[in-house]
Amino acid sequence: MKIRNFVLGMVSTNCYLVIHEETRQCVLIDAAVYSSEITEQIRREGLDFRGILLTHGHFDHIMGIDGFVKEFPGLPVYAHREEAVLLTDATMNASADFGRPYTYSGASYTEDGGCLELAGLRFQVIHTPGHTIGGCCYYLPGEKVLFSGDTLFRESIGRTDFPTGNSRQLIDSVQKKLFILPEDTVVYPGHMEATTIGDELKYNPYFERTASKKTNDL
Repeated sequence: MKIRNFVLGMVSTNCYLVIHEETRQCVLIDAAVYSSEITEQIRREGLDFRGILLTHGHFDHIMGIDGFVKEFPGLPVYAHREEAVLLTDATMNASADFGRPYTYSGASYTEDGGCLELAGLRFQVIHTPGHTIGGCCYYLPGEKVLFSGDTLFRESIGRTDFPTGNSRQLIDSVQKKLFILPEDTVVYPGHMEATTIGDELKYNPYFERTASKKTNDL
């Protein structure tokens, strides 16, 4: 498996092209904006694009969907079912605040604990509400890789002051659903650099009894 990170959009969102090198198939984790560079790489390498997996529905993770669907007709888009409220409402997903209202109604919805078998890989869906009500992470147990969206960052967590955000839920999601993963799991977040579960167990201030820092502004 090969992972290529494209940092896209107005708030530098990590969009990950995940490639199975044997099947020559790929998926994209989040689509901040449409990227011709991603499309060109897919076509240049002769990859079979199997879908977009959304970690959540905020504008900075979804506004490229239409561009990719136009270039790859029939391309499926996946999100947790509770995230429909953000995907289909420009006020809820904050795109209206930036003068570019955007919604998407064509997603296929997943459930917590479900498994998406795409591109020769098995993505386990972990529902992690808190940053948004339907936020989720995608875990590949065999590769010990987690795509955490805006749930967990390096030494930080996502903000919870947007619609449907809930700080207690976010803390619980990380503690009860992510910190139980193997410590050598590599975490690819929605913003900033990668980390590991082990490092976050040791150094993330939100899970120390004396922590008092504010949540990340992303």
